Amino acid sequence: MTTKNITLAIDEDLLTKARVLAALRHTSVNEMVRGFLQGQVDAERRQASRAEVWANHFKESDNYAPRRQRRKEGERLFDREEFYEEVMRERGLL
Repeated sequence: MTTKNITLAIDEDLLTKARVLAALRHTSVNEMVRGFLQGQVDAERRQASRAEVWANHFKESDNYAPRRQRRKEGERLFDREEFYEEVMRERGLL
């Protein structure tokens, strides 16, 4: 894995406090930022994985459900896939 340098603009007071905290933890501000970012990425990955599991559960249950009766003109029934996609879009996962 290749590492890249980034430039981060941060308030001087916050940086000073972060350096003290890093020293107390026997690490560096760089490592703390890297760990924070990794935690955020991992959390998103876990959330996306859970969403995929739920999608599979919905799909399986829909496959076993009896065929729906024909919809009356203009009547709208609950659709799991549409609901799932709407929730995932709201969360920025689709």
